[in-house]
Amino acid sequence: MIKTLQIRLSLEEEAQEGILKKKAAKYLGLEEQTFFLKILRKSIDARKPRIVFNYKLLAYVNEAIPKDSYTFDYKDVSKSKKVHIIGFGPAGMWAALRCLELGYKPIVLERGKNVQERRRDLKAINQDHTVNEDSNYCFGEGGAGTYSDGKLYTRSLKRGDVRRVFESLVYHGATEEILVDAHPHIGTNKLPKIVQHIRETIIERGGEVHFNTKVTDFTIRNNTIKSIVLNETDEMQVDRVILATGHSARDIFYLLNDKKIALKAKSFAMGVRVEHPQHIIDAIQYHCKGERDELLPAAAYSLVHQVKNRGVYSFCMCPGGFIVPAATAPGEVVVNGMSPSKRNNRYANSGIVVEINVDEDITKFEKFGALKGLEYQKNLERLAFTSGGRSQTAPAQRLTDFVEGTISKDLNPTSYQPGLNSAPMHSLLPKLIGGRLRQGFAEFGKKMKGYYTAEANIIGVESRTSSPITIPRNEQLEHPEIRGLFPCGEGGGYAGGIVSAAMDGERCAEAAIADL
Repeated sequence: MIKTLQIRLSLEEEAQEGILKKKAAKYLGLEEQTFFLKILRKSIDARKPRIVFNYKLLAYVNEAIPKDSYTFDYKDVSKSKKVHIIGFGPAGMWAALRCLELGYKPIVLERGKNVQERRRDLKAINQDHTVNEDSNYCFGEGGAGTYSDGKLYTRSLKRGDVRRVFESLVYHGATEEILVDAHPHIGTNKLPKIVQHIRETIIERGGEVHFNTKVTDFTIRNNTIKSIVLNETDEMQVDRVILATGHSARDIFYLLNDKKIALKAKSFAMGVRVEHPQHIIDAIQYHCKGERDELLPAAAYSLVHQVKNRGVYSFCMCPGGFIVPAATAPGEVVVNGMSPSKRNNRYANSGIVVEINVDEDITKFEKFGALKGLEYQKNLERLAFTSGGRSQTAPAQRLTDFVEGTISKDLNPTSYQPGLNSAPMHSLLPKLIGGRLRQGFAEFGKKMKGYYTAEANIIGVESRTSSPITIPRNEQLEHPEIRGLFPCGEGGGYAGGIVSAAMDGERCAEAAIADL
């Protein structure tokens, strides 16, 4: 017999060994030795001073728990028909894995380096302020997701099988905790090894993964993609191409635009990163003084407020994390956040961004057509570069000074390794963004007492929240004008994180081989 249980534990009870079994036994009216428990879901409710741990469990009465195998039918595809995949971020990786399951050979073309070699370029941007345009926090094996928090929360439940994606991560080395936690994450320290294992699976089953291989042109005849040009010299014949290049591969957008291939401007969001000492966020969220209880993870938050008909909201909140330089070209400053698996850094950071309606808010950029949002992004990133000191040093301001319109005489310590430069962000940011951010931060301080503090910095700019461009596709997930081209993932405008991109990659793989 199998029964589903819901059990709530106080913080004090959570510390007691075997407490779940004791409570389940009392609920079932059985002896503890007569059943086994399997945790399905775990979450923390900290909305009130009395913190509660919520568990959803299965009780197996007088029978053993079936063993989870997390196996996948990856076939030998060494002699199979080929599907070419441009980009090896989450969309490209899961597209390749799905090809293996369906018996087709993925040929992955990645402009960047593998995870091991990529680390040198991350060190260079952090310490030497040198940006490698093909190997950075956005480009390289695993894409932007590899060196990130690895947050796996998604609202895209109707787009694919979330559980499949989680189980494939476990298959490739993630802990089973991601199958249980309400807001699962893997951590920037663990993701590289998992990504490497995915690559090894693809190669072992007969697929191919080519690094330092940048797609620089397409050959299109009779509205059908026929070949792709690599590194401006080598031409490769293709039948089906899954375009999974991510939202920062601007050269791909320019290439498509130059070839008169349909693109569409898409609304997006931009803003700043705000960084607090983690103990401030813990005190607010856990109603505690001093250090949080060791059973509690670094506290997170989610905030949203409407200002002048535009949403101002938190994005990619990283508790116990650090801020990194996410520029993909010289002459720009872009910031992003990430966390290690233990989320044990001293700082909490989050993007705080403003919705930008691409049809109403940036009319001065109309001359750029479908690329207007992209050009608006670039304009702000160049502004951040000059105001930061013309290096990867980022412009920053104390949170209270930003809201009150005062230049910061000094700044708080930061996790951002390239360093900060005090700048009048309140006057540098366009009113569209800066004015709404200032009102938004003031409101957030009312919702979270202690959030609005001089101990926090705002750091600019958070500009790569999502793609400012959609690459159209029809119901078969194929570009409506170019046969054989399947726009995919965040770069196509169809995903917003690791899990949604992975699910979209699977769907595009299925679509690409449907009539191959």
